[in-house]
Amino acid sequence: MNDIPYLSAVGSLQYLAMMTRPDIAHSVAYLARFNSNPGLEHWKALKHLFRYVKGTADHKLTYQGQLGSNELFITYSDASHGDCVDTGRSTARYVTMIAGGAVGWYSKLQTIVALSTTEAEYMAAVEAGKEIAWMRNILSEFGYGVQKPSTLKMDNQSAINCQCPRILNIMVV
Repeated sequence: MNDIPYLSAVGSLQYLAMMTRPDIAHSVAYLARFNSNPGLEHWKALKHLFRYVKGTADHKLTYQGQLGSNELFITYSDASHGDCVDTGRSTARYVTMIAGGAVGWYSKLQTIVALSTTEAEYMAAVEAGKEIAWMRNILSEFGYGVQKPSTLKMDNQSAINCQCPRILNIMVV
């Protein structure tokens, strides 16, 4: 593996994932976990991802003009509890959509080990809440002041029903 440009290849894909390809963000983040000691299986997976990118080069982010509601943007959040077999950490993800197209996305291992699916989802929602606060701020700077609460969609009922006021204040500005 010494002669294989694994780090360079992962770096190239990270650039794509951060700038224009939210569909590969999770896969790239997963492959980046092995930057310090990649194996042949990781290299094969990386080549597979490059073939996917090449085969979907004509795919693009599209914006449809209207959301279909009176909201400027909607954010979706999710987490995979304990999916890192080495550390037990969960992966948090979110995507922010404006006019049907993604404008912000995130997929990263959480910094601490969640003790339950609810906790992992809740921590992912906090990250999404920070994105919502930033999005509301930048839109107001552009002259699109958001007056109503912003929508965060998630799929874990326990995390949705959580009554922690400190986090709710972050998420509903």
